[in-house]
This record gives sequence, structure tokens and C-alpha cells, in this order.
Amino acid sequence: MDTLNAFNSAIQRRSPSGLTLKHVIERRAFSFCEETNVAGDNPNAGKAQEESNPSLSSFISTLVPTLLIAVIFVTLFLLLRRKFKRNYEPRSFLGSLRPQERSPALPNGLLNWFGAFSKVPDSFVLNHQSLDGFLLLRYLKVASATCLVGCCMTWPVLFPINITGGGGQKELDMLSFSNVVDKNRYYAHVGLAWIFFGFVFYMVARESIYYINLRQAYLLSPLYANRMSSRTVLFTSVPRDYLDEGILRRMFGRQLKNLWIANDCEEIEGLVEERDKIAMKLETAETKLIKLANANRLKAMKKGGQTGGPLGAADEANGESGSIAAKWVPIKKRPTHRLKPLIGKKVDTINWCRSELERLIPKIDALQATYRAGGAKFVPAVFVEFYHQSDAQSAYQSLTHHHALHMAPRFIGVNPDEVIWKNLKINWASRVVRNIVTIAFVILLIVFWSIPVGFVGILSNIKSLIALAPFLSFLEKIPPSIFGIIQGLLPAVLLAVLMALLPIILRLAAKMGGAPSLSAVELRTQNFYFGFQVVQVFLITTLTSAASASVTSILCKPGDAPNLLATNLPKASNFYISYFVLQGLTISSGAILGLVGLILFRLLSKILDSTPRKMYARWSTLSHLGWGTVFPVYTNLTVIAITYSIIAPLVMGFATIGLYLIYLAYRYNLLFVVHSRIDTKGLVYPRALQQTTTGCYLAIVCLIGLFGIKAAPGPIVLMVVFLILAILFHLSLNTALEPLLKYLPKSLEVEEQHLLASEDGHSALSNEKTNGHTMSGVNSTDSTAQALGPAPHKKPNLITKFLRPDIYTDYHTLRRLVPRGFAEISYDPVVERDAYYHPSISSQTPLLWVPRDEAGVSRQECRHSGKVIPMTDEGAGFDEKGKLVWDQENSRPPIWQEKIYY
Repeated sequence: MDTLNAFNSAIQRRSPSGLTLKHVIERRAFSFCEETNVAGDNPNAGKAQEESNPSLSSFISTLVPTLLIAVIFVTLFLLLRRKFKRNYEPRSFLGSLRPQERSPALPNGLLNWFGAFSKVPDSFVLNHQSLDGFLLLRYLKVASATCLVGCCMTWPVLFPINITGGGGQKELDMLSFSNVVDKNRYYAHVGLAWIFFGFVFYMVARESIYYINLRQAYLLSPLYANRMSSRTVLFTSVPRDYLDEGILRRMFGRQLKNLWIANDCEEIEGLVEERDKIAMKLETAETKLIKLANANRLKAMKKGGQTGGPLGAADEANGESGSIAAKWVPIKKRPTHRLKPLIGKKVDTINWCRSELERLIPKIDALQATYRAGGAKFVPAVFVEFYHQSDAQSAYQSLTHHHALHMAPRFIGVNPDEVIWKNLKINWASRVVRNIVTIAFVILLIVFWSIPVGFVGILSNIKSLIALAPFLSFLEKIPPSIFGIIQGLLPAVLLAVLMALLPIILRLAAKMGGAPSLSAVELRTQNFYFGFQVVQVFLITTLTSAASASVTSILCKPGDAPNLLATNLPKASNFYISYFVLQGLTISSGAILGLVGLILFRLLSKILDSTPRKMYARWSTLSHLGWGTVFPVYTNLTVIAITYSIIAPLVMGFATIGLYLIYLAYRYNLLFVVHSRIDTKGLVYPRALQQTTTGCYLAIVCLIGLFGIKAAPGPIVLMVVFLILAILFHLSLNTALEPLLKYLPKSLEVEEQHLLASEDGHSALSNEKTNGHTMSGVNSTDSTAQALGPAPHKKPNLITKFLRPDIYTDYHTLRRLVPRGFAEISYDPVVERDAYYHPSISSQTPLLWVPRDEAGVSRQECRHSGKVIPMTDEGAGFDEKGKLVWDQENSRPPIWQEKIYY
């Protein structure tokens, strides 16, 4: 409807008579009916419609350029990965990663790395990176396998039935539901719908059980159970009366270890930001001065002048500030800046920064001590740490306050680095309002986005659009090959680009809704983005494509509307065949190539990295995945494949190949390239499984509608019965599993302690083998399993294992997969004290890092600036050409900080 209104507005602007879209369509339809004699008994009346959808031509026109692009991308990847190891295999060597976090190094040949890559199990991601990454790979494999099973079920039965259906369709359209005329044949579609959709629901249930057991094994393992975050509960919307340490300690009793009442840190946060900004400004100015002095010294050396070698320690101590640099850099060339843009006073940057830091640092230190002592304003949020994980779970699962929405919602396992501190100020009333406003905003955004997405859908059926809008007739003069690209490839590309604009907006909406942590933002973004994917990428595109192919004929023969819609709705699947080709080939090959990232890394490093800190940050910082926007894209692809599984089974074949190619691309990236910054504890996986069932419901409703259009009462009744059974099963499944997705059972806590006690004799061997990061580390999971003793069950056959996940993927089996001996979980007293304070309260004065030069400028600057702020020149310097370099082999410069496993 929004698309029609958009076209109507455009026509009104162009037409002086103010004709509406309705008038244009009616006038053009009347003319079209007269020309083609649709109203009469012309035997060729349907010919134009039949020729309006060259499905095979569009598919080939999409496949050829897409396949060519994919081949080029893969070839470039094979060539570039040998030269740019930092971009294509950083996880195998970066010093910023702990040895146990690194992946095994691959051979550096053109093709000989395939074997080594295939031998690394997916569980390596679980043991060395994150649970979320491992479950993303599992989802892609499960989705691809589900589509493959769907092909094996539907193709042998439905293809012969559809091809011989007598509907007169051609090319790819003859493989779809639209080619079937005999109503009795629809029982085959109904029977396969029952079987395949039942299989999908079973897979959802099976994988939910798998996730629950894996989650319990992961969260109860020593690696996680001993972490501070696993023992800490965040209470939001805490009443003012309860923002008191004494009351909270009485409430939670002796199990409480530490608590942090969140503060309003607006004042100190601004000062810390100003301090850090000035500190980085000083570091940049010092580096610029040292580089300039070194460059002038090298020029003097080339001219044969005196180089003024490095000074002794005594000279450095007694020298006046800037005296050594003055030998090579005139005072007018020293770094300066204006206090206000254009009109401000020009000052010496180094001296000004030193004086400002000398004023700010003591002030911040005093404020931090005041905040730690509880002398600042509180906000309605409290972090409560318990001595044991079981105590934290008890507090998390219990009703904390007697008033509704007070001290709720509660969160457990929140990493301090993921907290959105501004959202802790939100009280319960404001949170309710924010949720309503956020949801309303997202709904409006969906409505707004339907206009351009609807236009993309219409582009997938250009010939029918030309029949409605004659001024577009020039498109018919385009060569058939290019026309096929426009109709097949262009809509898919435009749709992908359009959807790329959404993640930033949706994450912002999730934050504005009051989510207290980045992981909560990702989970909410996952819901928002999946809604967009289903509505915009799937439903609107499908409906507009089918409608644009039918509207002219419907206006000519309104009584044939049901038959025309039933014919053209399945044919809209041709667009998604092109979409799967695009996703499977170019997206997967583009993901492993990462050409844009490579160019930006090399280009920006030369332009922007003017200090050792910036060089190290770019070198050591790995790209990461946003789970809230990665999962919905591939969940939606699975939904599309399931929805068309009975109507147009061919789609599932391309979905199988596309999803598996995407799996391979993400497998390589998760093992060797990307890093997980946000940890949802795998909660994105069951949410994706639940969202996958959307495909079943859409397919069932669509089949009921198509059977209704075809006036087939028997199939309608059977599908309605199945819909009721599916809903009842789904509700029962969610009721049974929902508590297990949120909480940890006490029974397993006791059992885990017993198992750990019995495994003490194997722990040394397990730690020794899992800490390796060479190729021997690939078998770390097997080594851990051996150290844990014999498997709890005999090895089953494939069918038994598939049918009994409650036995063969139970807690005792999956706990053998989780990492052990990965890291020693212990905390420095200062770290433990400041863990859940606002970052501005615990923030330390930064250490400045400048390059060392042979003339001694850096040492003198470090000595004088060090009186105000710590500064060092270790680990960075200049090569013989005066180029700034740092010790990449060590990869742990003075500013490196060891990762804390909160």
C-alpha cells in the first residue's frame, strides 16, 4: 500500500491533470485488455503473462556474473593470504592474544592449507574463542542440513507432480505449485508439508535440548563458574530506600561478598574524558617533536654535519626541558595549537598539556576516592557479588522486592566491560515508557522501509511493471542478457545494500529502550532485525513481486484474481533463487576476502597511524561480529527456504548450497580472523531456533490460502489441523524449556562438584595439552576427553544419536566439549575492588608511549613529562630511513594490558 501511494504521489507531481495511480492503472488496463482481447475468447490471452517471467534466463543472468565474482574473490583470497598474514590469519600469531586463545598456524602454500583447515574441529572455536561463535557455526550447519533433508523429502515427490501438473508453466516455474491444476494432487503437498514441517519442529526441539545441556556444562565449568561475573547479579530499578549497603547486606545475608551501588558519574566522567583527551594530545605532540628532530638529524648526517649523539644519563637529568630537541627543531617548529578554533590563542602544545594534566590528575584522584567511599549520588542499580555461583543463582531466580517492577529486571553474568552505564539511571516507570516508544519506533521504521523495499520487489518483475507504466517501455530495448541482470541481480543487490543501513539504527533503538549491557542490546537487536528481515526482505518483496505480475490481468478479469494470485505467488520464488545465489557465492567469498578491510587497514595505517599507540592499536585490534545482526540474516534465509519448501521446492536446493558456503566462510573467519567482543552466553542460538519456526507458520498459512483460492476443502482442513497441532506443540515446548534457558539447576551444581573432585587426577594432563597453540592444539578437545575418562555412553549409531538427544547430547556428554585449563581465574585485589565501579572511578592515568631516538630527545621528554604523567619510549623507534617502527615480534608493548576474565 505504501508503494502504491508513493507511485501515486509521483504521478500527481508529473501530471497537470492530477491523475491518481488508480486512474492510470484503470486506463492502462482497459487499453491493455482491448489490445490483447483478454475480455474475449482469444486463445493467446495468457501468452503475454507466460512470457513475462523468463525465470531460467534471469537465473542464468544472475548466476554467471555472481559466479565470476566469487571465483575472482576466492582467487584473490588465495593469493593475498600468503602475503598479508595479519589480515587473513591474525589469530595464529598475534601477541595480544594469550597462547591458549590462538589458532593453529596454517601452511603458507596456495592450496596446501585446505587439509589442515579441515582437520580443525568446530569445537576449537568453543574452546579457544566463544560459545556464540561455535553456535553460529552450528546454526549454519543445522540450517543447511535441514534444507538438504527437505530436498530429499520433496524433490522425488513434488517435482514429478508439479512438472506434470498441466498448468502450462515453463522453465523454472513448471517446478512449482503454480503448475498444478488437479486438486487431488494437492494431497501430496499436504502430506509432505506434515512430514517436513514436523521434521523442522523436531530439529528445533532437538537443538534446544542440545543448547540447554551445552549451556549448563559451559556455565558450570570451572572456567566460567569461578569468574566474578558468574557470581554477580545486577539489580535494576532499585528503590531509593534500598540503595544502602547495610540494608542490602541484611537482605542477602552472609552469602554476599561485595556490592557496588551505581553512581551518577557525570562530573567525574567529563573530567576523565578531558584528561585522556589531553594525554593523547600530549603523546601525539611529543611523538611529532621526536619525529621532526630525528628527521632533521638524519638530514644533517647526510650533509656530513654533526649528529649530536645520545646524551648521558646525567645530561638528561640536568638538561632543560626541550633543550635537546632545540638542537634540531627551531622553537617556531615545535607543535602548537589554538585554544579555540581559528580565533584562539596559539600555545605550545607540550607545555600546555603538561600544565593541564598537572591540574586535572590530582583533582580526578581525589574525586575517585570520594566515589569509592560512597560520597556521591546513587542511581537505581546495584551489582551484588556472592561467594558462590549457586548463591548468585538463588538471588537471580528469587523475587527480590514486594512491589511490581522494582529491583527488576535482574541480570547475571554481566561483564563490566559490557555495561551501558547511562542506562543504569533508568527507573521502572521510565523503562516501561522507553520500551513502548522503542517498539513503536521500530514498527514505524518497518512501515517507512516498506516503500524502498517494495520498489525493489517490483523491479524483479519489470515486464509487468512496463504494462502498467508505458513510459518505462525503453527498458524493453535493453539486450536480453543485461535485462536479465537488471531483473534478477539488481533487485537482490539493492535489497542487500538497503538492509545494511539498519543495524546502527536498531542498536541505537535497543540502547534507548534501556538495555543495561551490550549483550542485552544484541539480543534485542536480534529480535528487531529479524522482524525487519522477515517483513522487508521476504514478505513485502514476495507480495509486491506477485502483485506486480498479476495486477493488470486482475483489472481485466477481476473474477480470475484468486487463480492469478495462486499462479504468481509461487513464481515469486525466482527472486529468492537469485538471492540465495548472491548470498551463497558473493557474500561468502567476500567475507573471506575482506577486501575493504584489507584496503582500509593498509591505507589508514599509513595516513592516520602517527604514533606507536595508534600503530599498535590497529595491529592488535581484531574485527568482531555483531551477533544481533549476523544471526537474523541467516535465520531469515532459512525461513525463506522453509516457507517455499512445498510451494517451490527448488529454492531449498540453492539454500542448502548457499548456507553451507556461508558456513565455510564463517568457519575460516571465526578460527583465524575475527574476535568475539560481546558474550551472550549463547542465548542468540535458541532465539534463532525459535525464529526459524516462523518459516513453518508462514508456509502453513500460505498453503491454506492457496488451497482456499483453488477451492480444495480437503487439503485446507488437513493444514488447519496441522497448524493447531504445531501451535500446541510449540507452546508446550517453550513452557518446558524456558526456565532451563534462563537458570541453572541446583541438581547439576552438586553433580558438577562431585565430578570435578573425581577428575583431579587428570587435571594436570588436561591443562598441559589444552594450553598448546600449535597444530597439536587442534586435538585439545580429544585430549581433554581422554583426561576426563571414558565417555558416559557407548558410541551410538547415527539414527539413534539423532533421535535421542536427551541421552547422547546430555550434560555429561557435552561437558567434555567445554574448555578446561584455559586460564587461571584469579583477581588482583585492586581489580576485584574496582570491578563494577563506573570506568571513570576506576580509570588510571594513562601511560604515554613515544618512539626512542638516537639523539636522546625522547629520553629527555619522558623525564620531564613523566613528572606529570607516566611516559616511556621503550619498544618503539625509527629505522635507518627515519620511519616510525615498533616491536611487532614481541607484540606486547609497554601499554599492553593482560585481558581480565571477568
